[in-house]
Amino acid sequence: MSTPVLEEVTLAERAYRIRRNALLMGEVQGQGYIGQALDIADVLAVAYFGAMNYRAADPEWEGRDRFLLSNGHYAIALYAALFEAGILPPEELETYGSDDSRLPMSGMASYTPGMEMSGGSLGQGLTIAVGRCLGLKRKGSKSFVYTLFSDGELDEGAVWEGLMSAAHWKLDNLIAMIDVNNQQADGPSTQIMAFEPLVEKLEAFGWYTQRVNGNDIDAVKQAFDNARNLKDAKPRIIVCDTKMGCGVPFLEQREKNHFIRVDPHEWKLALDALQQGHEQGRQA
Repeated sequence: MSTPVLEEVTLAERAYRIRRNALLMGEVQGQGYIGQALDIADVLAVAYFGAMNYRAADPEWEGRDRFLLSNGHYAIALYAALFEAGILPPEELETYGSDDSRLPMSGMASYTPGMEMSGGSLGQGLTIAVGRCLGLKRKGSKSFVYTLFSDGELDEGAVWEGLMSAAHWKLDNLIAMIDVNNQQADGPSTQIMAFEPLVEKLEAFGWYTQRVNGNDIDAVKQAFDNARNLKDAKPRIIVCDTKMGCGVPFLEQREKNHFIRVDPHEWKLALDALQQGHEQGRQA
């Protein structure tokens, strides 16, 4: 009797499940940073299932790659990926944001397995990542440190200090990602503090820089591969242009969706729209 061949789960399927997990958690509270979770799901799918080394059963494994979530309000997105990766048990999904939950609405390292830093204060992740990279190099570790931050965090001077210091120390074990969705609490990011031309600035700071459509799985995967395989002794950064609410058309079209409240009946509509879009993508 032959052993059945298990079908490989595609990155697109992983991204769909991450989005679905995020919507299910959002339904628990009826609100949250759902737009960001939907926009960054493709990047997280590639990071956790196409790039990073980790052991789901041992989140503290010394040989793991580290993922630092600088934008702590994206915690719902990272939780969704940690559920899909098997680092968090599925029965905890419904506890999101509740008392005594390991899933607070803003990421806290002391609460959640797989959460490498507490990110409530924005603009800190990159500088923490620089320190982690230096520490790993002193240990002789081959692990990478990944850090995700948002375009709004480019307003913070500490981010630019981190960019400068990472290049100074030639941290080739650092892979950063910027989520450029052009939204922050006070309005469009580019209007609050203009940061373009971003690629040219990052390159001038000494970083290997790529800019991709952050909702194009293949493009994101190629960018991660390029970053990991680069031989130059310099830090690497991927600028990810994303669409808030990606995968749920009526959320994509909301004028303001930095923090959204979704009416009770809309959660099913969102889940149905997400599933329909995913099925259409598989048939294309």
